Amino acid sequence: MINLVNLKRQFQSVKEEILQGINDVIDNGNYILGPKVKELEEKIARKLGVLEAIAVANGTDALILTLEAYGIGKGDEVITTPFTFFATAEAISRVGAIPVFADVNPLTFNLNPKEIEKNITSSTKAIIPVHIFGQPADMDEINEIAKKYGLLVIEDACQAFGATYKDQWVGSLGDAACFSFFPTKNLGTVGDGGVITTSDIKLADKIRNLRTHGTTKKYYHDRIGYNSRLDEIHAAILLVNLTKIDQWNVERRRIADRYRHFLKEVPNLQLPSEAYDRTHIYHLFCIESNFRDEIINALAKEQIQTGIYYPRCLHLQEVYRSFNYKEGDFPISESLSERLFAIPLDPFLSESEQDRIIDILCDMGGA
Repeated sequence: MINLVNLKRQFQSVKEEILQGINDVIDNGNYILGPKVKELEEKIARKLGVLEAIAVANGTDALILTLEAYGIGKGDEVITTPFTFFATAEAISRVGAIPVFADVNPLTFNLNPKEIEKNITSSTKAIIPVHIFGQPADMDEINEIAKKYGLLVIEDACQAFGATYKDQWVGSLGDAACFSFFPTKNLGTVGDGGVITTSDIKLADKIRNLRTHGTTKKYYHDRIGYNSRLDEIHAAILLVNLTKIDQWNVERRRIADRYRHFLKEVPNLQLPSEAYDRTHIYHLFCIESNFRDEIINALAKEQIQTGIYYPRCLHLQEVYRSFNYKEGDFPISESLSERLFAIPLDPFLSESEQDRIIDILCDMGGA
């Protein structure tokens, strides 16, 4: 089997360093929000060029805590994309706000700035662009719209650690940014984890308060908070992987370029587009085709795993039926949900494995 992402190889490559980091944690005896977490926060903030990084339990919590810390809640509206993982809209709903969807760019699959402004109302408080599949959104245009209307910009960067936009790191492009350390992410751990990055010190203080039950002093509580803390063992693992992330992302890009070179002439395949002024770090390599099911089945017969991202857009999810969205409201996103699929790509995909995938796609003629 060629997996979509071979996590076993990735973690085996740094196993000894990880085990040493875990031993350090056990020997230290401090297991939650200890020195490893502090070191990780400091290194991430320094790398991304922001003042603060606040580690939390997962990427979803990162979004929820950021929204709540900014005071976004009941009756407020937040504009985002319908073509992403559910957590983006879920976080908006979890704080009592309303997700308002806008369609995406057909080439980058990211939130289309041209679709944002028509959805702004007096209740709009923020925009959450998602750097989908590892390619940064059009942040200059989004920030310009936000400035015009006095809105916050919160990057959902859960799939994009290490990507750049006009020589700036994703995570430093808005008012705040949220990352996931889920195992399959480019920078991941062996469980859940997340981090929020910002240069807003007051926001960072509120989030630190919220992540520990609304307290800054043990047993004295300022607000209703959460239990959303990163474990020291996960921080130790992430500190190791942080030293490898740029190298791994370079390898992802090399493999993506090789796919593009050998598949560019294959009929009925539309390969992912990469904007010239940003660095796509290929959390996923997604292809469009009108023959998606046939291609997936052919690859499966050869023990090659694929993935559909995403089979149902957020505006058509059952939980949002009361919003009265309907099929056809966001045609580009809906087309992607019917045509898009991911093929294996990770830093440890061998050339021979990649050749197997390429040969099957070429032999099929895209169908």
